[in-house]
Parts: sequence; structure tokens; C-alpha cells
Amino acid sequence: MYFEPQAIQFLVMALKIIDHGSPEYWQMVKLRNDILRKPLGLNFTEQELANEKNNILICAFEDDDLLGCCMLVQEQSDTVKLRQMAVINNLQGKGIGRALMNFAENLSRDQGYKTIIMHARKNVVGFYEKMGYEVASEEFSEITIPHYVMVKKL
Repeated sequence: MYFEPQAIQFLVMALKIIDHGSPEYWQMVKLRNDILRKPLGLNFTEQELANEKNNILICAFEDDDLLGCCMLVQEQSDTVKLRQMAVINNLQGKGIGRALMNFAENLSRDQGYKTIIMHARKNVVGFYEKMGYEVASEEFSEITIPHYVMVKKL
């Protein structure tokens, strides 16, 4: 039996916490704007970006190329909120979001948080359910589109 050789492409990615205001941060802002805001006709305000100063900013990179990102915001002493999850459109479904989520959850656990919450867009609820999150609210509108509160105990 003869098998045709196939090209196998592996994505080598580094997950890291970045600094607010750094060059990587501005890459993150651009990605979030392109994926999350522009399609809705929205942009970030200077105040919104300034408010991110104390958040934990997480990015996935392949070499210097940003693949995806998210951030963690303390809500209460034992609860952290996941926000602004974005992965480059043509790379969605390749494990980047899952890797970001696992990194964010482990980081949250290491910092003593017991619960992660988020406002998930309706169209991605299934992804988060596969990651162990549960819908914890009725549907509501945020930034003009349907969302649900989702929760996971760590």
C-alpha cells in the first residue's frame, strides 16, 4: 500500500501576558477592533482603552503575529470576568480560542479566583459550553447584539 505524503501544518503559538500601552497591546486593540467592533459599526473610545490599564491582557502569538486575545478583569475578590475574546477570523476553529481560555482559567486559578463570568455573544455560546461554561441569564442586548451571562466555577 502506498500513501501520498501530505503537508502537515503545525501552529506554534506562545501565550503571554502583555503590558497595557506596549506595541503588543496596540496589536491587540487593532485585532479586537477588527473582529469585535468594526462589524457592528463601533470603535473603542480613549476612555474604554484607558480603563483597561489594570486588566490582565492575554495574547496568543506565532512569532510576532498576533493570533488571538482576551482579557481578565477582577469583579470581586473571588470572581474574574473574561472580556474581549477575539481570534483572527480565518484561524477560528484551530484551537487558539481553546488555548487562550485554558491559559486564562489557569491564570485565574493561580491568582485565587473561584469563578469566571463573561457576557458571551449569542453566536458563540456553544463554544463556551464545550469549555464547561453555563448560561446564567436570559438573553440581553449589549453593543447592539444578543448576549448571555455565562459562568464557570474553577
